[in-house]
Amino acid sequence: MRPDTPSPADHTTEAERLLRTAAQYPEDQEPLLLQAAAHLELAGDRARAATLYDQLLTSAPPAPEDPHLIKALKAANLWEYGHEAEARAIIDGIRTSAPRTAQPWTVIAEALENHDELPLSHDTYTTALTLLISPSDPEVPYATRPLLTGRHRVRRMLGKAHDSWDALADTVNPGPVPLDELHDPKRLWALGSSDPTELRAEITRLQAELGSYRAALSRPFPVALLHWPAAEYTELLSAHPTLAAEYPATHPEHLTTVESSLRELAATGTPNLGVVTGSIPSYEAFAASERTSPDSPSLLVEYATTLAARGRATAWPPLASAGCWCGSGTAYRECHGGA
Repeated sequence: MRPDTPSPADHTTEAERLLRTAAQYPEDQEPLLLQAAAHLELAGDRARAATLYDQLLTSAPPAPEDPHLIKALKAANLWEYGHEAEARAIIDGIRTSAPRTAQPWTVIAEALENHDELPLSHDTYTTALTLLISPSDPEVPYATRPLLTGRHRVRRMLGKAHDSWDALADTVNPGPVPLDELHDPKRLWALGSSDPTELRAEITRLQAELGSYRAALSRPFPVALLHWPAAEYTELLSAHPTLAAEYPATHPEHLTTVESSLRELAATGTPNLGVVTGSIPSYEAFAASERTSPDSPSLLVEYATTLAARGRATAWPPLASAGCWCGSGTAYRECHGGA
């Protein structure tokens, strides 16, 4: 095993850490248990991962935020360790329910694709896209992009001609290699070539494809900046005056600083940016759990990172037409997304 490849034991250790954190913070158990299940799958302990999915689906209130995603992940996991009939039943149920979020569709479509159910996978990708977006949409939500590229990949394997969805997939492809080339089934034959030029070109294509898969499959925690709503901001500086040196004098200036800092990070190439919203009770409870004074400036960064790790971050930048991250209720382009 390569030294930079995590071993099954490493994944098991990380799963155990996440399970301990979930027990400590039950209000955040859904994202934490999903991450733990993903590590258990990578460790080969698929039966235990299935148990975690069942735990999320059958736990007492509050209900899961996205039960369709949990069911989709459970189905994909079950199929991988021999429970095909049960997996198919769950997938059929998700398709019938027609969820209005992209992730469950992506998981079940990829599961079908991975098990050579290409026509059904293609139909699943198409149904999802038809429900969620239009080929003429000027903006494509980030979550739907794997559906576009996955459908393009399956259509290439099925030998289908380009359509409007494929054209849209081309526009959102971030890699240097065009999707038609990246998803060309004939590329497999190139791997047997003895021509160094052909092999180098194929290595470049494979590296681009691997990068796309890593981006789709990884669940990175965003680099998150801490945002305080107006009332919380006033209370924070009043209750903990030593933190005043960390923030500007007024709340509008605070919001402007958050936006400008995010833009600076984006300009330097920092990926996975996000915003987390703080609250005084949550912050003071976090300080108590860390046995640290809430007046400590260094705790602010730890608090923001912990909120992001618990799945509380909002991706930045939002779509121009979506609500601004600051909570004003105004479209981002008309609020902090303006020039």
